[in-house]
Amino acid sequence: MKRKDDFQNDNEQDMNKADSIAQGNGEEVQNECGCECCQSDEVFSSEEVEELKAKCEEKSKQCEEYFNMLQRTAAEFDNYKKRTAREKEALYMDATGDVVAAFLPVVDNIERAIQAADNDAGGTSLKEGIELVYRQFKDVMKKLNVEVIEAVGKEFDPNLHNAVSHVDDEEYGENVVVEEFQKGYILKDKVIRHSMVKVAN
Repeated sequence: MKRKDDFQNDNEQDMNKADSIAQGNGEEVQNECGCECCQSDEVFSSEEVEELKAKCEEKSKQCEEYFNMLQRTAAEFDNYKKRTAREKEALYMDATGDVVAAFLPVVDNIERAIQAADNDAGGTSLKEGIELVYRQFKDVMKKLNVEVIEAVGKEFDPNLHNAVSHVDDEEYGENVVVEEFQKGYILKDKVIRHSMVKVAN
């Protein structure tokens, strides 16, 4: 791609050519460029020379306009990239903050359960505290539209399940999940974690 200086140099050469023709009073002007125009025997009138100079000036203005337009477009695109990066970072921070805020009550109850375990020799309060935290955790997941992937008794689906073990058992149908080692979770159509399962037949 030519720079602005290149366009200006080209136009200056054209203008010098026109001046040379005018100063030569219509005589042939030889030029080292070797182009068809410069090697021609055609004689140019003063009107044609002025017309050529006018065209050169017009092209020079157009080149400058195009160059300025290119500079503005490049600056706008650079600003767009910076603005998009800032917006993306702000969106990520907001989403992360919302998720952390949703789980803070769960963390608070875990701390209370630990404190209760220190004062409960029988462990009853600890069990109740853990069950409370688990229920609260499931409530938070539900609010975030995160659901548990159904596995046991369902047909194996590689998009949802991760088969880590197989067994041959006539009690079950073909390609059926018979045991779940680890729960899987899904957010709308996005799988967060596949279910780790055992598949029969």
